[in-house]
Order: sequence, then C-alpha cells, then structure tokens
Amino acid sequence: MLGILAPLLGMLIYYLVAFLPRHVPFTEYLGYMKQYKSLLTAVSSISLVANAVLFTIYINSRKDKTARGVFVATLLYGITVLLIKLF
Repeated sequence: MLGILAPLLGMLIYYLVAFLPRHVPFTEYLGYMKQYKSLLTAVSSISLVANAVLFTIYINSRKDKTARGVFVATLLYGITVLLIKLF
C-alpha cells in the first residue's frame, strides 16, 4: 500500500507547488497530464522519488518484505506510466 500511496502523494505535492498558486483546478491538472506527455514525465519522476525514499528507509531498517513491496509497486507504477506515454 505504501508503494502505491507515496506516488499519489508526490503527484499531489507537485500539484500544490506548481499549479495551485496559478488557481488551476485539480481536474484540469489531470487533463494537462493527459495532454502533455512531458508533464506526465515530470510528475511521475517526482512520484517515483517518493517511492525511492520509502524503499531506502525500509531497506536500511531491514524490513525486507516491505521494501520488496515498495519496489514491486514502483515497477508497476513505472510500467503503467510508460504504457500511458506510448499509447
């Protein structure tokens, strides 16, 4: 669950920092991501960094099963973003 929620939190933080000050509604932000693939790349990169931080924390605390779950979620998230970009 953590590996799925962290990228969503990263996406929300990106919205709050980059789009909310310009008074862009969240639904329009999602539309921009669908329309402009470069924005999708930027948002997904930030979101995957959130997962990398979680992965590092759990590896260093020797919670290998949780770290493995975060890693698998990161792979699934990355593959999904790649497929969205290509099609």
